[in-house]
Amino acid sequence: MPKLPRVSGERAIRALEGLGFVRVRQHGSHVVLRKQMPEGDVGCVIPLHRELAVGTLSGILKLAKVTTKEFVENL
Repeated sequence: MPKLPRVSGERAIRALEGLGFVRVRQHGSHVVLRKQMPEGDVGCVIPLHRELAVGTLSGILKLAKVTTKEFVENL
């Protein structure tokens, strides 16, 4: 499994949008993304920080049901 890179919130959003997620709304410095999947909608919230902590990014990917490999390949 590839190691999670240090990325900004905006770069993480672009990578997830490349995987089919869509920006639903933004409230302050947090962006909500959503993707329709056969088992139902999947959503996640991404803070617009300069650099996301590795644990925060890991939690976002779990909620989004995206593997680390898929995410890194889409950067």
